[in-house]
Amino acid sequence: MAATAWSVLPPIITIVLALWTKEVYMSLIIGIFSGALLFTGGNILESILTMFTVMSDKVGSNVNILVFLVILGILVAAISRSGATRAYGEWASKTIKGQRSALLLTALLGIVIFIDDYFNCLTVGTVMRPVTDKLKVARTKLAYIIDATAAPICIIAPVSSWAAAVGSSLPEDSTIDGFSLFLQTIPFNLYAWLTIFFMLFIIWTARDFAAMGESIRANSKKFVIPKEYADAEQKSADMELGHGKIIDLILPLLVLIAACVYGMLYTGGIHEGKTIAEAFANCDSAKSLVLGSFIAFVFTGVLYLPRRIITFNAFCDSFGWGFKAMTPAIFILCLAWTLSGICSKDYLNLGGFVGAIVSAHASIIMFLPPIFFLVAAGLAFATGTSWGTFGILIPVVTAVFPTDSPLLIIGISACCAGAVCGDHASPISDTTILASAGAQCHHIDHVSTQLPYVGVVATCSFFGYIVDGLTENGWLGLLTGIICLAIAMVIIRVKVPAIEEEKG
Repeated sequence: MAATAWSVLPPIITIVLALWTKEVYMSLIIGIFSGALLFTGGNILESILTMFTVMSDKVGSNVNILVFLVILGILVAAISRSGATRAYGEWASKTIKGQRSALLLTALLGIVIFIDDYFNCLTVGTVMRPVTDKLKVARTKLAYIIDATAAPICIIAPVSSWAAAVGSSLPEDSTIDGFSLFLQTIPFNLYAWLTIFFMLFIIWTARDFAAMGESIRANSKKFVIPKEYADAEQKSADMELGHGKIIDLILPLLVLIAACVYGMLYTGGIHEGKTIAEAFANCDSAKSLVLGSFIAFVFTGVLYLPRRIITFNAFCDSFGWGFKAMTPAIFILCLAWTLSGICSKDYLNLGGFVGAIVSAHASIIMFLPPIFFLVAAGLAFATGTSWGTFGILIPVVTAVFPTDSPLLIIGISACCAGAVCGDHASPISDTTILASAGAQCHHIDHVSTQLPYVGVVATCSFFGYIVDGLTENGWLGLLTGIICLAIAMVIIRVKVPAIEEEKG
């Protein structure tokens, strides 16, 4: 069943079940087991063993991400217990007067934190959720803003973990410099740029439509916190808080950002004589996040305990609360990674099947940019990983297009854009999962409300890449994408009534 059409079945089963039943855990488990059955030829006992072997391997290789999530959860819990979040919320409720201002600030914060998408999702959610809750912003809309400023920002940021992922996806015998190639793709990553423009349009005009519009209207009648988060938040609210100030929120976050940036430079070899660009290109982002979060955690303890902002027992209690808060995201991530492992080249080899199809049609070279965009989007949607999609398709692009062809840059841009698009829409994407966790909204609600917005931007990007292929000019494709999006925004503004702002 490896590298055949059957390899597409497990992700399809998972995605259809998740959208149909709204139960993401069971959908993932069924999808994983169906993949294991295909791999073992229907042997149930071997399928069970295969499923847990893959899970063990994937969790083991991603353990640093899990540790980072737990430490970040503990850090958030400690900040909340200190009373700093409450102080920030009181200040923000006096300073930020409306939902539009709160969402624009959320978007700005998401753009500023461009280092890593995991870090982006959880930090932005932590800082802005208390403010948006006071203003009765639907958590589905907060999750969309967080998600739209995570991967789409990271993929056009020269200094980010994503730049390293794209550069490292080039074949080992390639003569192209990965980092300089990534820099050239930035202007032509249509999906990323158009997503940012569209997000700002939605924030400014409040023309929310489809499932998002329904969610916001329902929220305006009764502001509801999802059940899986409501109990924990109520218990947290009932606890005795410390006398922390806004500075006790800002300083830990600044240290967290600075320590994570330094962690990337350190793991990339900045102390071994490498330049800043080389260090970012060669960093281990997972280890960097663990290093940075642990430094921030220690700093927070030193900041709080001597000043008696929070008692020692309360600080230690945040360990358990932080871990519990991250449990839903950790469980979904572990299952999503396992599904990705089942579809990897060592098992069903979904990427090999897709790569073979694309390579077989390389003769229609002028249509390859939009094809690469669609294939990358489908592959990332099915597997839930942008980086895995880079690894599969970028070597195909470099093999198809000559080094001196302008279509090489456009083709890799199309792969990057499609990968981010699929990742943005997929219910099994780690970034989508963490955006839900950051906003603390029901995961499938976030997926279903975000999909129509992704569809609008993806369609405009597709037309842009058609022009790219026909003209071999990336700037004309970008212009086409912007024109298409402008037309879509005019239609939305005319057809969709603005949703009146709910006063907090």
